[in-house]
Amino acid sequence: MRTLFASLLLIAAVSSPQHAADVRPTMLPWDAPLRELWQRPAEIEDQNLFDGPWDRGEAPDQSGEYVLVSRPLAGAAPQLLVADESGREWAIERTVPVRQGYGSIEVVLSRVLSALGYHQPPVYFVRSFTVRDSRGLHEEPGGRFRRQGGAMLPRGGWSWEQNPFVDMRPYQGLLVVLLMFNASQIDNANNTLYDVVRGDEAVRWYVVRDLAATLGPSGLAAGLDVESFARGRFVTGVARGFAQFDYAGSHQVLVRDRITPDDVGWTSFLLDRLSEGQWQEAFRAGGYEPRIAAGFITALRDRVALGRRIGGDDWP
Repeated sequence: MRTLFASLLLIAAVSSPQHAADVRPTMLPWDAPLRELWQRPAEIEDQNLFDGPWDRGEAPDQSGEYVLVSRPLAGAAPQLLVADESGREWAIERTVPVRQGYGSIEVVLSRVLSALGYHQPPVYFVRSFTVRDSRGLHEEPGGRFRRQGGAMLPRGGWSWEQNPFVDMRPYQGLLVVLLMFNASQIDNANNTLYDVVRGDEAVRWYVVRDLAATLGPSGLAAGLDVESFARGRFVTGVARGFAQFDYAGSHQVLVRDRITPDDVGWTSFLLDRLSEGQWQEAFRAGGYEPRIAAGFITALRDRVALGRRIGGDDWP
């Protein structure tokens, strides 16, 4: 791994003497509605990555009884809608069969994004649950539980190409995090606008969700394989002043010659503030066994270290 780091640094030094003249620097323009996408996190080191940014009482009851509201239509994504004993509704995503020792990477990634200051809806992992439907009371395999309704009201989607934040550093940083996790579906279909009700005020949030296809080989949906993920290269070098990524997924236009080494360095600096224990808590929230989580955490922290080398260490 250290040999790979050294090679990549050599590539960066040779191909990018500084930043090419055609590279537009990314900044933090505080006069933009940036808080709708990202807010500077307070004390990343103190963030609770098991519960996320919500009260512990917001989580679904792991041993409670649920009532089926609806099943997916033929040809639709395998998502159930259930109601718990207090009437709260939950959308359950089961796009990937949960293997032994694995859980929901979407929950893990959501915890990390929240800790960095990106908005996320309440999501949790439940390995199995008891449901009452036309067949009576029985147990079903679980998955990612996402709260429906409440204070967060979905208002449609948003486009990666057309939004108020294109080329701003937190926008670039969001892409870097997704690339670091090998998100193979950086697609508009995963983007949701929410109106978040706070008292008498409704605040708009730009959210990336439904990110189950991560941590696998780049470009392959739902790889979920430690060895393949660890073999991935993340950043392959710097050319024409832009970071070059080992990415074979959708929306290449967002990645190719758009993200600078400074963008990578800024994002990696934020991620580097997460402790080993916080990474472990994020994977525990996603239902991963420690032995499986350890392999992913090692690979991710190696990528963070590489990102800091590519982007420099002089961030405040």
